[in-house]
Amino acid sequence: MKAALSVWWDGGLVGALRLDEHGDMSFAYAPAWAADAAAPPLSASLPKQIDVFNRRACRPFFAGLLPEEGQREAVARALGLSKGNDFALLRALGGDVAGALTLWPEGEMPPAPADHAAPDALGDNALIALLDELPKRPLLAGQEGPRLSLAGAQSKVPVVLVDGAIALPAPGQPTTHILKPPIERFPATTENEAFAMALAAEVGLDVAPAEARVVADRCFLLVTRYDRAQDAAGSVIRLHQEDFCQALGIPPEHKYADEGGPTFKTGFELLRRVATRPAVEVLKLLDAAIFNLIIGNADAHGKNFSLLHGADGATLAPLYDLLSTIAYPDLSPKLAMKIAKCATIEEIDDGTWPKFAADAGLGAPFVRRRVKELSASVAKAGPVVAARIAKPGLSEADLDGFAALVAARAARLR
Repeated sequence: MKAALSVWWDGGLVGALRLDEHGDMSFAYAPAWAADAAAPPLSASLPKQIDVFNRRACRPFFAGLLPEEGQREAVARALGLSKGNDFALLRALGGDVAGALTLWPEGEMPPAPADHAAPDALGDNALIALLDELPKRPLLAGQEGPRLSLAGAQSKVPVVLVDGAIALPAPGQPTTHILKPPIERFPATTENEAFAMALAAEVGLDVAPAEARVVADRCFLLVTRYDRAQDAAGSVIRLHQEDFCQALGIPPEHKYADEGGPTFKTGFELLRRVATRPAVEVLKLLDAAIFNLIIGNADAHGKNFSLLHGADGATLAPLYDLLSTIAYPDLSPKLAMKIAKCATIEEIDDGTWPKFAADAGLGAPFVRRRVKELSASVAKAGPVVAARIAKPGLSEADLDGFAALVAARAARLR
């Protein structure tokens, strides 16, 4: 079966993702896009060219737009599709993805949001029903209306706000926030992630704004999308982004470093190669690595770091998906991206930081000093942040517990 999806970027036709009669995908830039010197490439791994990119070259980027692991399986099941059919999943979900792109069947124009009535805010009952539905139907796959996709293995759905209240987007409307219900298997993940995100912001890291909300007796996290902005007229516009796996041409199923995914060394090298201000972005990634180590986020893999492409060029995107995974004994304590060759905080010793500094291309004294500074800041800020974000419906005991856990790890590093 032959089929094609048109890839659009801010009203411009970037190219076509095609499926041939053998089931192989390929991507080719539209001639006008390839010829326009001002038109950017889709990815660092897909430079502009006339020649067609085969499946091996284009799949890491396009498959990287889709949900992963159990979420991908549940989405495929809801749609009646094979979980391995990237093209069919993109055809079903590609109306609003991470970054600036939107994918539509060839010959169709993306609908303009103005063509549809503004969405209505969800009342409490509808919001609770949405929270109940997401574990069974991630991204609301198969439901009439939304064509939404986000990478990641956690249940979530992109939404918009109407006067501060949550609503599902109209067809073609750029979403502005991500709603994340608690992870059923693990207690207090909303409190955990809200604390980690707020803590990162408190100590000066660039992080996506996140807010824990409560409806009736149910809590969830609402994260502001960093890949959205407002133009001069107040309209929401999409900003392009790609995660490290996409930028390095690594398929999403190999996102872990031990499986061939990005390492901190390759991440630092990527920033030096593509970032507009490499020195600034390298220091931001260094802080992110140290912070994740302090809070015990062992699941910070290659798809949890991204490049944001904006008017100022390529930068390291604000941090997202920060969670103290070490708080859950059922999860592996081994780091998805090792610090030098150390997979746990217990393995770190005086010889670790010179090796990690070499990976980062930085001086060892500077890295050691930054570890001490950030550890001290995190330990001091933890109790303050836990108290600030506490509200009825959230577990204060769990917030205090996360703060204590992080303080102990910070003391260990100092």
